[in-house]
Amino acid sequence: MRGLSILGSTGSIGQRALEVVGQPPLAGELRVVGLAAGRNVERLAEQVRRHRPRVVSVSRPADRDRLAERLGEAATGVELLSGEEGARAVAACPEADVVLSAMVGAVGLEPTLSAIRRGVKTLAIANKEPLVIAGNLCMEEARRRGVQVVPVDSEHSAIFQLTGDRARREIRRLLLTGSGGPFRGARDLAGVTPEQALAHPTWSMGPKISVDSATLMNKGLEVIEARWLFDVPTDRIEVLIHPESVVHSMVELIDGSVLAHLGTPDMRIPIAHALAFPERPALALPRLDLCHLGKLSFEPPDTRTFPCLALAYRALDAGPTHPAVLNAANEVAVQAFLDHRLQLVEIPEVIERCLDRYRPPRDAALPDLLAADRWARQEARERVGR
Repeated sequence: MRGLSILGSTGSIGQRALEVVGQPPLAGELRVVGLAAGRNVERLAEQVRRHRPRVVSVSRPADRDRLAERLGEAATGVELLSGEEGARAVAACPEADVVLSAMVGAVGLEPTLSAIRRGVKTLAIANKEPLVIAGNLCMEEARRRGVQVVPVDSEHSAIFQLTGDRARREIRRLLLTGSGGPFRGARDLAGVTPEQALAHPTWSMGPKISVDSATLMNKGLEVIEARWLFDVPTDRIEVLIHPESVVHSMVELIDGSVLAHLGTPDMRIPIAHALAFPERPALALPRLDLCHLGKLSFEPPDTRTFPCLALAYRALDAGPTHPAVLNAANEVAVQAFLDHRLQLVEIPEVIERCLDRYRPPRDAALPDLLAADRWARQEARERVGR
């Protein structure tokens, strides 16, 4: 039986992963050994009671104390930690053969690197930020240490399955699909509320990711991820809007063939694929009924109404530290929007301002990437304040 650590266990991906692990066929294949979460102590306590991990971490010492109080005798034999050090300990747990990285935001970068540097067998990566901020660094380190990186995002999971061991020279284009979010077809996003932005038509996601879907920033971040996951140049990665969310992505080969990955829009499928890799588990989920579906439609993204996608391409082409600036400014702006301190249409304005003012360093080592992240957050906060 393999050990599993989950970074971000109380989020939407973490909860679904524990659901998958708790049911056949993975119930007898994976044992939860580590859980890291933010501040949802109640949910985490339930997870600890059910799965009995060896090490658990929360964001703050006060939350750790609350967790210990909630668990009572159930905390016996469980190491309770907090903060960045605690998350890194969960990621580097010696008993973990598989680490699911699903912490939302840049906070997931260093725990993800800890898992890679420890030499975990499989890194199932669901959060975008580690690869957006430090994709080249993460993938080089993974190759050096023999870590198998398996994407969980439905789009990247699709491409991962379609490309397999295919030679890079055979690939002409990667075609990332997206539903278009709740405002597909809109021409004016002024006055949009957070409640409207969170009402995604297809997927059930957390607040930050849902807003990224509404602005198409999620597609931009996925382009940056794909650049490093699959070692494909930016000009060979394209985005298509696909409202039905059945074709999860496509790969065009040099002979003109186009391979497509289809499936029901259920995150348990790519989660189970990543956790069980290289095996493919048999899941008791509804099957895709193509006759009932009737049609599949595609359209180009509207980058005039949704400029965040174009900003992501710009950051990727500008230099190795610019994606860190893009991501940090977006996180600050999205949170300000959720707090009703910023309009949705102002999110790309904040990001563009940060990219315009940024002056990159000569190097792109981890300290430089983290410095770019800090600078962009401060710049974005000042911009939001004005």
